[in-house]
Amino acid sequence: MNANVYRTNKILGLVLGTALFLQAVHILDGAFTPKSGSEVAVEGGQPAEAAAGGQALDKLLASASAEHGAQIAKQCEICHNVQEGQGPKIGPDLYGVVDRPVASVAGFNYTAALKAKGGKWTFAALNKWLTNPRADVPGTAMTFAGLSSDKQRADVIAYLDTLSKNPVPLPKAQ
Repeated sequence: MNANVYRTNKILGLVLGTALFLQAVHILDGAFTPKSGSEVAVEGGQPAEAAAGGQALDKLLASASAEHGAQIAKQCEICHNVQEGQGPKIGPDLYGVVDRPVASVAGFNYTAALKAKGGKWTFAALNKWLTNPRADVPGTAMTFAGLSSDKQRADVIAYLDTLSKNPVPLPKAQ
């Protein structure tokens, strides 16, 4: 064999070895990713938050900061418009999203999975969605990984609620 064959084998071996190493790191990273509190199941198989009747979300929303939510939601503006009348980008327009029927923005091509979800974007539905969109609606095209912090989700929901001519009243602090 000549030197060129050995050189080609070395290069291919290096590429394959690097790919295997990166795949192993990816698998290990997924094994050690912490789960958010809302994914922890309680007796009966319901999420802890659902078992508490949404009281935890109501308390968080009562003290939520729409200003802080606006800062967190800047990452949403990569794919979504937030001003009235701007129309969809990669994702649908978020203006007026709170209490709007799911998959209802005219002219936007929603996935079949999201169309099948039904219902409205209530505070609870948005909280579940923002925790992990792909777990909430398997088959969605949304690539956002979600927000694991309950406080950050409440702040974003409070901000999204301000994006309307008629915001839905947030729960009051007790």
